[in-house]
Amino acid sequence: MKASDLKRILSPGERDELLAALKGRFEKNLKRHAGIEWSKVRKRLENREDKLWSLSEMERTGGEPDVVGQDDDSGEYLFFDCSKESPKGRTSVCYDREALESRKEHKPKTSAVDLAEAMGIELLTEKEYLKLQELGEFDTKTSSWLKAPPEIRKLDGAIFGDRRFGRVFIYHNGAQSYYSGRGFRGSLRV
Repeated sequence: MKASDLKRILSPGERDELLAALKGRFEKNLKRHAGIEWSKVRKRLENREDKLWSLSEMERTGGEPDVVGQDDDSGEYLFFDCSKESPKGRTSVCYDREALESRKEHKPKTSAVDLAEAMGIELLTEKEYLKLQELGEFDTKTSSWLKAPPEIRKLDGAIFGDRRFGRVFIYHNGAQSYYSGRGFRGSLRV
């Protein structure tokens, strides 16, 4: 085992605390995952230390991860960041490394894509974001970067989503832009 892998394993106390938080959120928001049993989710989580670490990173940065479904083919449980607003620990980031390097001045510390990769998660796609918005009202005061389609990214653009005026909007911005009110939401398959 490499030294870098050691950082990705939770202590027994951290593990128990995370599982308790996930269980509490799961039980409080049953409409997000109708027909899914916590005992089965927990069993799968207990066998995936790497996924637990990623969930702890989602939690630590304010994402409030929760189960939002299950893949019919693989049986994997789908976790999305379900915080009311874009996770506070992931704001003020441009879209990706290329956008970060293109900035001449006032560079943010990192990018959404780099941070997601470091956490072991994926940015929500537009389709996943719309699914999330069916489960509640999210990003009413903030916005979240979404995985940019290649044809948009090729033109130095990226997309983000938010909810305003009772509607969900998907819009575009230059990938190098960043704002204190824009972060990103992630997904994780377990």
